[in-house]
Amino acid sequence: MTLRLAMWSGPRNISTAMMRAWENRPDCAVTDEPLYAAYLAQTGLDHPGREQILASGETDWRKVVGSLQGPVPEAKAIWYQKHMTHHLLPQMDIAWVHGLTNVLLIRAPDQVVASYLKSRAEVTPEDIGLLQQAQLFEAISAHQGRAPLVIDADDFLQQPGAYLQAICKALGITFMPCMLSWPVGPRPSDGVWAPYWYEAVWRSTGFEPWRPRQPQLSGQGLAVAQHCRPAYEQLYAARLQLT
Repeated sequence: MTLRLAMWSGPRNISTAMMRAWENRPDCAVTDEPLYAAYLAQTGLDHPGREQILASGETDWRKVVGSLQGPVPEAKAIWYQKHMTHHLLPQMDIAWVHGLTNVLLIRAPDQVVASYLKSRAEVTPEDIGLLQQAQLFEAISAHQGRAPLVIDADDFLQQPGAYLQAICKALGITFMPCMLSWPVGPRPSDGVWAPYWYEAVWRSTGFEPWRPRQPQLSGQGLAVAQHCRPAYEQLYAARLQLT
């Protein structure tokens, strides 16, 4: 039986590196942010590479969902889907999510906002995905009667090997050491937005070493981080912890 694994992150997390780890498994296919074009079409937002994204992606979210429920690429045993929670707009029915195995990848809001503002002039709470992650967490928990797996990026980067082993165990699959390193450079599976966002990952051959970060925010950035802090703390309390 195929494992359809949805990893729900916000922007400026380790989501692309995590996708690399899974793509390096011979039994795994990956899909990079399949709802991005639909999100841009619905919101009208001007993101880097907007026209390329709209031209190359499916803008009808219902068709995207249909494809994610359809045949698995290359008939692989695992289909890893890298999703951004802010791509789940209020008008979208999320019942389809319950047909997937869902994992939430979280990061402290001050770190996300500080990184986001390096590439964008402004940020809103809805841009960084944490509020949507908390809503998704509640919906999945209510539907399946237990909380989904939650991974904190800071925890993970301190022990990537141990966390990947724990994640694989929780998912009922075998850990493969090849998940810890990958060849440098782009992949055919990368979204067309990759040149705008993936430079560091393209240079990488593994997860970046963990280092403490204490960004200094002010004004709008600080207000957004504070607004999202309760959602993060709720998810953080439910995160996977190694014993």
